[in-house]
Amino acid sequence: MSEAVHEIEVEIRNAEGLHMRPAMQFVDLAGSFKSDISVSNEVTTADAKSIMQMTMLAATCGSKLRVRAKGRDARDALAAIRELVEERLFGEPPGEKAASVQKG
Repeated sequence: MSEAVHEIEVEIRNAEGLHMRPAMQFVDLAGSFKSDISVSNEVTTADAKSIMQMTMLAATCGSKLRVRAKGRDARDALAAIRELVEERLFGEPPGEKAASVQKG
């Protein structure tokens, strides 16, 4: 039986974007799940469990990323990633684009 692929789109909302510290948080979180997880922008696809690949996405505030997960805990992984990226903002202040969206 083949496992389904689950997919979400997240927006980077913290002011400084996906620099090294938030990228590491993303990688650490993705690594806590057994599912295969990939992240892509319009140009590059990265293994969400690889810091080198994640930093190559060069995602700034306002960037939209597609996150795909395949595996037994895929839905839980995507929910946790969405929370980290869009709600907790990697523990950083929101960017101007994100602040206007949150006030909404």
